[in-house]
Amino acid sequence: MIKDNKTIEELKYKFENKTVVIKYGGNAMTNKAAAVSLIDDILFLQSLKIGVVLVHGGGPEINAMLKKTGTESRFVNGLRYTDKETADIVQMVLAGKVNKDLSMLVSQRGGRAIGISGLDSYIIKAAKMDNGIDLGFVGEITEINDEPILDLIKLGYVPILSTVGCDEDGCVYNINADTAAGAVAVKLKAAAFVLLTDVKGILLDKEDESTLINEINTEKAIEYINGGIINGGMIPKVKCCINAAKNGVESAFILDGRKENMIMAGLLNTKGAGTMFIK
Repeated sequence: MIKDNKTIEELKYKFENKTVVIKYGGNAMTNKAAAVSLIDDILFLQSLKIGVVLVHGGGPEINAMLKKTGTESRFVNGLRYTDKETADIVQMVLAGKVNKDLSMLVSQRGGRAIGISGLDSYIIKAAKMDNGIDLGFVGEITEINDEPILDLIKLGYVPILSTVGCDEDGCVYNINADTAAGAVAVKLKAAAFVLLTDVKGILLDKEDESTLINEINTEKAIEYINGGIINGGMIPKVKCCINAAKNGVESAFILDGRKENMIMAGLLNTKGAGTMFIK
């Protein structure tokens, strides 16, 4: 997208002195050119006095480390079980490697970032997930402490948050990154929540990208879930966007993180950029 005066004025009108929360992870992270483009877009938004929080996962890196260490994955009813050894690897990879790689990339592109995790200052308080299935050290969020995030934004940094959480007893949990990013967006009352993934957005026909839905309200999205149009791995992502849009976030987006310059195109609701959710 061309960063012309019209683009700048529209972005400033919509988002100046507000906050945008971006979730980045999964297969979208494997495209290095798109990663550089993402960071450049974030720094451009920051130059317009728009606060940006980058929340990340790192599934491919975690899987690679599990394979390297010979740690076998165990599944319960199709869901990954996280034992203590796996939880330690998740913490090491997300908070120690992926987080710092992204922070370093911001510095290399001329920006300022501080990499943090949900463990710092209890940013993500969590408890063992209780959904009737024992998944080990998989957690659900009980509270978001947004003060450290807001402090970093005020100081001119891009907070980069890895999604591990803990309870007050020091038990560390793996947290779903989409869910964590959505919870941060709600807590911050963000102007926008952007979920970068490896699909174009909501498609009426998943085999035909020309059926992309550019804009959808939360009620219609729920209807599509119930009707099976939205299915599989898209359901939890869409539910995160629905929850954000229903709880104070002005707009939520699912965008294709494999492509360059998608953030601004999405925020401006450019046709074909992705799917925007409204309440």
